[in-house]
Amino acid sequence: MPTQEHDATGVVIDAASYEDLQTIIKIDCNASGEAKPEFWLECYKRQGAEPNSTFLVAKSDGKIAGFTIGTIKTWEFGSPACGWVETIIVAPEFRGQSIGTQLFDAVVSHFRSNGITTVRTMLDISDHALMSFFRFQGMSAGPFIELEMQSE
Repeated sequence: MPTQEHDATGVVIDAASYEDLQTIIKIDCNASGEAKPEFWLECYKRQGAEPNSTFLVAKSDGKIAGFTIGTIKTWEFGSPACGWVETIIVAPEFRGQSIGTQLFDAVVSHFRSNGITTVRTMLDISDHALMSFFRFQGMSAGPFIELEMQSE
């Protein structure tokens, strides 16, 4: 994906680089309370190895403001090809500046450029802020229900 500069804010959205990973890990740790360096390295590697995956960062004045991962999946549970927003995180000091919306728009643009018109995500039912964010982007409940159990 070529670099996209959003003129109104000066935010640049581009593919994540290896050099971005340490900051991404810190931002995620701040959001989740857990450092996951192996996970983020695998996400970075997947971007180059799987053409259906994209890992984007938003930078403001050269500083990472947020990031997102999107993946195109086909025929999961009988569903035609669709784009999945796997994660989207904005650093606390950049929240309220439309960074999340710009990242969301960029990942949706990636899906559209690959012929994908359906976008999905999954989130914790108690995460009202994230639910509001995705609803603001135009998302609503889809046709699937996630089920889970604990196996011992």
